[in-house]
Amino acid sequence: MIDDDPADGWFPESVAARYDAPGGANAPEVVTPAVDVLEELADGGAALELAVGTGRIAAPLAARGVPVHGIELSQAMAARIAGKPGGAAVEVTIGDIATARVPGEFSLAYLVFNTISNVTAQDGQVDVFRTAAAHLRTGGLFLVEVGVPDLRRLPPGQDTVPFAMADGYVGFDQYDVVAQQFTSNHVTVSADGTGRFRRIPFRYVWPAELDLMARIAGMRRKHRWAGWDRTEFTADSGSHVSVWEKTA
Repeated sequence: MIDDDPADGWFPESVAARYDAPGGANAPEVVTPAVDVLEELADGGAALELAVGTGRIAAPLAARGVPVHGIELSQAMAARIAGKPGGAAVEVTIGDIATARVPGEFSLAYLVFNTISNVTAQDGQVDVFRTAAAHLRTGGLFLVEVGVPDLRRLPPGQDTVPFAMADGYVGFDQYDVVAQQFTSNHVTVSADGTGRFRRIPFRYVWPAELDLMARIAGMRRKHRWAGWDRTEFTADSGSHVSVWEKTA
């Protein structure tokens, strides 16, 4: 039996143990384009990853010679960074990305894979932008990768949107459009018929709302792309990669 530490929040040992499963977000065709963009934006300077997790992005970025510091709430997740190629060079601070401060000045701060939505209050999301700005040099960049709320799939009276279905697995999101909240629900059934149900709360956030959060923190938008390939962001884009620049 795996013992989970409540201090690790939604990413305890039982989650961290399978977080690096091959494929999906860990596939090279997903990781490499992100690292390419981040290396270019760092422009020879140091990078700070908010919610560094198991080092999915930080370790390969550090392996390219970019100095990387990460902030992570879950010790179970962070414990896996050093074992990855490049991970030993990643410095890690255990803390909350809304409030933590680390020494040094950075050219780039970044928060990927929808993690801004793990902060479930608007004030907390604003504080994440303040955390990024507090660590950036003037002219430094803050990048966020996050999905666009999928509310166009909700007809009147419906609050649930399925997003995945496979053998032994069903995933669906349930929205509260008044509170701007949603829960991601994961139902897994093993071959022996035993099941597991996991719910994770999120706060969805609109692109224009993120721009306002950036302005509150002293940053202005510089780029918004539909993905790591820097294609144009449109009304039909399901996600975006946005970059803000810290002003004087």
